[in-house]
Amino acid sequence: MVVTARDLVRAATRLGFVLDRQKGSHAVYVRGTRRVVIPMHAGREIKPKTLASILDDMGITAEQLPQVL
Repeated sequence: MVVTARDLVRAATRLGFVLDRQKGSHAVYVRGTRRVVIPMHAGREIKPKTLASILDDMGITAEQLPQVL
């Protein structure tokens, strides 16, 4: 599954995360004590290990991602 930064932002906002700040190409989303850093590189897909780490930070699995999108 190809996932872009736009997809991850959509998933994060649907899960209740809000944009806290952005510095350069990294956007930081927060929800309570959870923090998710999303690399904002337009048109580029997120690498598998990076995606796994971001999903872990969000508290969901790769199988749950399509349901959130």
